Order: sequence, then structure tokens, then C-alpha cells
Amino acid sequence: MSPQHVVIASLNPVKVQAIQSGFQQLFPDTEFSWLAVSVPSGVSAQPVGDIETWQGAANRVTYAQDQNPEAEYWAAIEGGVQFDADNAMSAFAWVVVHSRAAQLTGKARSAAFYLPPAIAKLVQGGMELGDADDIIFGQSNSKQKNGAVGLLTGDLIDRTYLYLPAVILALIPFRNPHLYPGP
Repeated sequence: MSPQHVVIASLNPVKVQAIQSGFQQLFPDTEFSWLAVSVPSGVSAQPVGDIETWQGAANRVTYAQDQNPEAEYWAAIEGGVQFDADNAMSAFAWVVVHSRAAQLTGKARSAAFYLPPAIAKLVQGGMELGDADDIIFGQSNSKQKNGAVGLLTGDLIDRTYLYLPAVILALIPFRNPHLYPGP
């Protein structure tokens, strides 16, 4: 049987690894081939709120599908921030996966964690979270490594580890297609 072709709508190694691990863990008897592509999110560079962040992941899936219609799956992760009633800022991500054969879309949101006020202030000023992390922690390109969550937890939880459960949860409809009617 030929491998199932998955297009990952990102070149970020953290997102690529999370998506690959999620598929492999949920479908251990399936062989996959992978293609990571750069596609726009169609939303702000730093999405704010659930809706904009989810829309960014959904847009990436659509653009990846348009560029590579022959794949079996298209998957994307979009990180975002949001404010609570106390104006504290949390960070999280949305995962969206679409399949050609089943015409299903799976989606899930990662866990969220609160950002330190110094980072939140930079993000509120228009900076992307990864750039704010690099300034506060004296890092370089942390968004393609451990990210804010890794820097804040001493790498006990890094970005890949944060995203992985959401990838697995977004794949539930594909493991149980009889429970999720298509279009």
C-alpha cells in the first residue's frame, strides 16, 4: 500500500514535528509521506483571539490544499494569544486537518498558558510573540525551537509537546469517521 500523503502547511520545524508525531501516534500502522509548504495564514502576523487564530489555521489548510490537491491530508497549526477579563494574556494554538477521501475536517485547540506581563506588553504593542520571547529571554528564533512555553517551563513542555495533544485531538474524526458525517 502506498503511503498516505500529508501536506503540512508550515516550514516551522516545531509544527512539522508535532503534526508528524500526531499522525504517527494515532495511526501507527499507516505509512505517511510528508511535504511541508510555506503558505500564508491570511490573518494578522500575531493572531488575537480564538476566531482569528482558528481562521489562520483553516486558511493555511485551504492554501496548502489549493497548492497540493493530490494529497490525502492537509494540516496546519496557528498560534495565537487572547486576553481574559482581567486583561491577562494567554497563548495557545489551533490545529486544523482536512482529508480528501473522507471530506472531513478535524480541529482542536491546544492548552493555554499565561504570559508574563513584560512579554504581553510587547505583544500588545504589535510585536509577534516569538520576537517578544527572544527579547525578554535573550534568544534567537525561539518560535522555531522551544517557544514561550519551553522558555517558561525550562523545556519541561516545549512547543511541540504543547501542540501534539491538539494534533491528536484534531485527528479524532479520521480515526472515527462513522461518528463524524462528511459534508
